[in-house]
Amino acid sequence: MSEVDTKELDRLLQEAFDTASKLYKERGFQRRVGFGKRPALVSVDLANAWTRPGNPFTCDQEKMDNEIIPGMQKLLKAFRAANLPIIHVTTAYEITDRNADFTDMGLWHNKIPVDVVDLKNKDLWAIDSRIAPIEGEYTLLKKRASSFHGTELAGILRANGVDTILVTSVTACACVRQTICDGIADGFRTIAVKEAIGDRVPGAVAWNLFDIDAKFGDVHTVDECVAYIDGLGAQKIAAE
Repeated sequence: MSEVDTKELDRLLQEAFDTASKLYKERGFQRRVGFGKRPALVSVDLANAWTRPGNPFTCDQEKMDNEIIPGMQKLLKAFRAANLPIIHVTTAYEITDRNADFTDMGLWHNKIPVDVVDLKNKDLWAIDSRIAPIEGEYTLLKKRASSFHGTELAGILRANGVDTILVTSVTACACVRQTICDGIADGFRTIAVKEAIGDRVPGAVAWNLFDIDAKFGDVHTVDECVAYIDGLGAQKIAAE
């Protein structure tokens, strides 16, 4: 779609959201889950297969380069300064033969080309070098859309006293959304970081953030999230 078409789509979506918000509020939706006392940053699939051009999973490159990666860099700086948990999530598969008798892809390869993300090709599933993990941060390998499904994520978060997850990355319509839905279901306060979430198709981010904010978590800007993290540090200093 052209830039003009995309802007028109955003305008039409916003009109629809404004109308839907009135209905939701009348019925008691769009309540706030709020920030907790100890957050973790959960970055979903900001690996090269999603962040760089030329792959089936490649996302909107303009938004990736100008919003998502810079937004992540701000968040990482704040989390690292506050010494708070950071989990980088990626996706890859060991048995990528679609005709194999057994595969860790399950049935998902019958819908989307997950077979291209081969565990042997580390460059594809490695976290983008612009936001690469540093010592003390954890990289979690998942097989499904949700970062919680079949993984150790919830246990790690609880063991480290985490009550809030700030979720970033791609895609809004699948892995980000499913992670947030499972996050609140597992008892964590869920925050979607607006500018640090992307997708492949126009309208997907706007619609999913609207729906998440209505039902499954709070949507906040990068600056609001950084202010929250900085505030926790100020509280800690004051308490000492």
